[in-house]
Amino acid sequence: MSALDFSADDLHGQAVDLRQYLGQLVLIVNTASACGFTPQYQGLEALYRQFKDQGLVVLGFPCNQFGQQEPGSAQEIGAFCEKNYDITFPLFAKIDVNGELAHPLYQHLKSAAPGLLGTQAIKWNFTKFLIKRDGAVYKRYAPQTTPQEMLADIQKLLAE
Repeated sequence: MSALDFSADDLHGQAVDLRQYLGQLVLIVNTASACGFTPQYQGLEALYRQFKDQGLVVLGFPCNQFGQQEPGSAQEIGAFCEKNYDITFPLFAKIDVNGELAHPLYQHLKSAAPGLLGTQAIKWNFTKFLIKRDGAVYKRYAPQTTPQEMLADIQKLLAE
């Protein structure tokens, strides 16, 4: 199974088949608007703008499971991201990434790329997963890993 064999609702409630991203390098991130890592939106958007024409897409999945740091509605999340970070990459409807109601995409990501010491749970907002063009999970990155620190991996995979 590929990380892109799923669908998810966008911020407007429309189902998006993630298979449309096959052939692209995909960076999946669980996001939040009121987190200490929220400024990473700026770096994520910079990566997207720099590499989108070479095949990189960033997909943001808001999540309110960590410190209630994403309490807003889809409309509020979209407005926050546009106003504060001029986000142009795709954002999805709020999801759970842990627990029984975890989105199937995140169930797959956690299984395919466990965290430190083999733990599967997402530890916090802005955990990142880099997905190769064929949908295979390449690597999981900790919340404190900045988008800029992922640059070498992104350039390597874009060159493949």
